[in-house]
Amino acid sequence: MPLKIDIDRHDTDILILGSGGAGLFAVLHAQQTAPVGTKITLAVKGLIGKCGCTRMVQGGYNVALGNGDTVERHFMDTIQGGKWLPNQDMAWKLCEQAVVRVRELENEIGCFFDRTPEGQLHQKAFAGQTADRTVHKGDLTGIEIINRLMEQVLSRPVEKLQEHRAIGLIPTRDGASIAGVLFIDMRTGRFRLVRAKCVMMGTGGGPTMYKYHTPSGDKTMDGLAMALRAGLPLRDMEMVQFHPTGLLAGDYTRMTGTVLEEGLRGAGGQLLNASGNRFMFEYDQRGERATRDVVSRGIYAEMRKSNNPEQKGMFISMSHLGPENVRKKFSGMVKRCADSGFDLAAGKVEVVPTAHYFMGGVVVDPDARTAMEGLYVAGEDAGGAHGSNRLGGNGVANSTVYGGVAGDTMGMDMRRTRSLRDPDEEVLAAEVERAMRPFANKPSNIQELRHKLQEAMWEDVGVMRTGDGMRRGLGRIAEIRDELAVAGVDPSSLAFNLTWHDWLNMASLIDISEVITRAALERENSRGAHFREDFPEAGDMNDSYFTVARKAGDELSLSREDVQFTIVRPGETILPEDEPETLVAAQ
Repeated sequence: MPLKIDIDRHDTDILILGSGGAGLFAVLHAQQTAPVGTKITLAVKGLIGKCGCTRMVQGGYNVALGNGDTVERHFMDTIQGGKWLPNQDMAWKLCEQAVVRVRELENEIGCFFDRTPEGQLHQKAFAGQTADRTVHKGDLTGIEIINRLMEQVLSRPVEKLQEHRAIGLIPTRDGASIAGVLFIDMRTGRFRLVRAKCVMMGTGGGPTMYKYHTPSGDKTMDGLAMALRAGLPLRDMEMVQFHPTGLLAGDYTRMTGTVLEEGLRGAGGQLLNASGNRFMFEYDQRGERATRDVVSRGIYAEMRKSNNPEQKGMFISMSHLGPENVRKKFSGMVKRCADSGFDLAAGKVEVVPTAHYFMGGVVVDPDARTAMEGLYVAGEDAGGAHGSNRLGGNGVANSTVYGGVAGDTMGMDMRRTRSLRDPDEEVLAAEVERAMRPFANKPSNIQELRHKLQEAMWEDVGVMRTGDGMRRGLGRIAEIRDELAVAGVDPSSLAFNLTWHDWLNMASLIDISEVITRAALERENSRGAHFREDFPEAGDMNDSYFTVARKAGDELSLSREDVQFTIVRPGETILPEDEPETLVAAQ
């Protein structure tokens, strides 16, 4: 019997998707800049402040606050860490506005960060950076930021749509502008179209299509999958960041893949192989404090050397720093390891590179605008700021900086946006039909397909890649797509039908897995997080390009666009002339 489909219709002025750092800051800034009486709606797949990745941030927040550090140094570290692929205007705004935003977090939002005995904000060392610039709250920084932001937003007159899953960006008939967003109200299973004059997407990335990954399982690239179907250009989609030290606690626990934060290596933590020997200096002169991509490849290379079936990863050791000191400085990490049977303070902990962050995303300008009028993107959904590699500590800075930027931009644009737009009813119907497909099939085990995808991406499109491996991976992805097409879901109840949402999660992950693989095949060199063993050279930095993926109907196309060196070119620097030469030489 066919299911009866009703669509609730709802109007607002500003619609914000996601309640991470980007979404919550967008709410607060839009309230400040939009005309009086503007209706703001916050929609989130889970519960406000309780889902997403910002609250999972451990290490901290990069910001240049003096003591020898400057915005210019932070910018150069970001550009060099991204191997000259970042959008330089976005990277500059990130570094410059981080100074403003961290003061806002303290003085207006109410965050308490760790301080030195002299009362200054404490800033710790993170890999790949020329200054200790990472502000933090112990090793649980994200919880502090999100809890305070959540308190602010929940106290404001903002419409809140919780447990509302966005499944489609609905354009106007001509496709030039956004009309609204189609949701599933997970509590009832009903569809809801929310029209809005301005829509900001801050749903986060979440490369959970890999066997080892750090984000929560509900992060499944939904935003990028929606943007792809809407015809928006996506850049740098091959750039998946693997954090070097994901906890390896066994195959049947969700603790496996969760991060042991960067500050452990910044504080002097050592990576050891099965023989108990340090190995990172064989791969980089900076040893354990090299950038994440370099350390991940070093660990992965050592894993391939090992012939011990009882050992899958490598080890991190902190005991030489003094167990009591480690327990005090990294209490959250010590407890996390203890919960999984490891003693971080006095022993060794097995680790593996884990898919952590996505540098790719929707093409945006430095004001968070996209090619579709009325649509804005911030946080991990937006590409450009990090290029091929994100510095640890730049992630939460990026989401809060650009969430605020997007909120300001929408607030100002509201002053010239007079009316709501009519949606393309054909696109709306197609998105509903797509979401309802699994109910026509016999119920299946969706999790088996997810495990197959995770194995395929880890083995064929992972830390180190080859053309042959990625072509094999495309074949495996296509087979999994075919299996999902005939996989079914029990239609007896749509309310909190988690298998239905597993199916929708898989559809998003498959779409973006294909784009990652196709973009990685397009890039025939090695930059940052993307390393091809068949093309190991980085290429001429002056001829840097980024990949752009677009979809028209079922046709996915890849192209290249030259990086615009708007502020500094390879071989140049904008650091003060009196800096030591070892810090100013552009790589």
